Amino acid sequence: MSESLVNKYNVAGPRYTSYPTVPYWDINTFSLEQWKDSLKQSFAESNSKEGLSLYLHLPFCESLCTFCGCHKRITKRHEVEAPYIKALLKEWSLYIDLLGSKPKIKELHLGGGTPTFFSPENLNFLISELLKVSDLAEDYEFSFEGHPNNTTETHLQTLFDLGFRRVSFGVQDYNKKVQIAIHRIQPFENVKNVTELARKIGYTSVGHDIIFGLPFQTELDVIETINKTEMLMPDRIAFYSYAHVPWIKGNGQRGFKDEDLPSAESKRQQYETGKYLLEKLGYTEIGMDHFALKSDSLYKAMKNETLHRNFMGYTASKTQAMIGLGASSISDSWYGFAQNVKSIEEYYHLIDEGIIPVYRGHILNEEDLIIRKHILNLMCHFKTTWHTKATTFSELPEVLIKLKEFEHDGLLKFKQKQLIVTEKGKPFIRNICMAFDLLLQRKKPNTQLFSMTI
Repeated sequence: MSESLVNKYNVAGPRYTSYPTVPYWDINTFSLEQWKDSLKQSFAESNSKEGLSLYLHLPFCESLCTFCGCHKRITKRHEVEAPYIKALLKEWSLYIDLLGSKPKIKELHLGGGTPTFFSPENLNFLISELLKVSDLAEDYEFSFEGHPNNTTETHLQTLFDLGFRRVSFGVQDYNKKVQIAIHRIQPFENVKNVTELARKIGYTSVGHDIIFGLPFQTELDVIETINKTEMLMPDRIAFYSYAHVPWIKGNGQRGFKDEDLPSAESKRQQYETGKYLLEKLGYTEIGMDHFALKSDSLYKAMKNETLHRNFMGYTASKTQAMIGLGASSISDSWYGFAQNVKSIEEYYHLIDEGIIPVYRGHILNEEDLIIRKHILNLMCHFKTTWHTKATTFSELPEVLIKLKEFEHDGLLKFKQKQLIVTEKGKPFIRNICMAFDLLLQRKKPNTQLFSMTI
């Protein structure tokens, strides 16, 4: 990655877990009834064939990590677990009533927050109750995010017994100075312990999250973190850039000064060094920010071209519908997006009133759906085509003209109404997707909404 290309393309841009991106949702014309109709349509089309994905947002954490951009509630009071679980189950029952028949779950993911803030007994109750009113797809996959400091053997065994086979642990960086800056102190021994416990119990995919571009972080820190990671060889690794967006996340990302962050050039070097070391260890880059061993389902999905991307990140298979439960969760019917209220108190109030707690969303029009497919193709497969009427839109010629500059820089190539991203272009995939993002181009934001692309 040349310095001149970094300087040229290092701009603020979306990570494209959705299109349209959240800041460009048409919330003024959106309604809860529209969302319900779009979900019922999607459910009728897809439940019997593939099932749906279910995301549970468990927002509680005992301490604040200052790198985190998630919606969370900091507390050490574990009596908050029971009422939150009660509300999740009530929300699920509202969706069951709406859909009118038993949903088939293909994917279930526990995120947060810190899912392992909840006791094993409470997690067992929550998942067991959810499954009582659901069927399971033949090839279902359950996964959760575990904190190395508080994920116990009982957590791992309890969730394994419920059908969980994939777990990811947030590592970030092993340097003590960096850990202090981001308020996430966890020794290597803690990560080693939970990784080995998960494998002993029988988990088939153990993942580690590593971040570059953190405050005080250097290239040597990335090298040291990956050297220690080699001792454990997790099945998949999320290796991604720290998104510095304090204007959105407030004081949570003001635990250090801007000048404590690495420069764009330093971040570039951290990424390139990390990628080189991971590939040397036998990992393959999957989509954006992800690496996997050839034995992992994420790698197999890339090879089979079944890789999918949604608000849960990259997944090994696609479901048309994804329902998010819990405060701030986002749902996706393919035809529309809907986000729950962020305040836990407001979430409880709406649930008690028997109202699905959505407060904003977006219903996709025909143009949105076409562009969404192109961006999804690029993010998952590094290529897209426009051979048919269903894959073309009125401003496609202008988009292709914009992409000529990327072609000139060697980041992509054209071949018979097909765009293929080159190896050189993969680190710039967000920029290439931005050329398709008509909403971003039509309405440039007055303030910075997104993190930098490099």
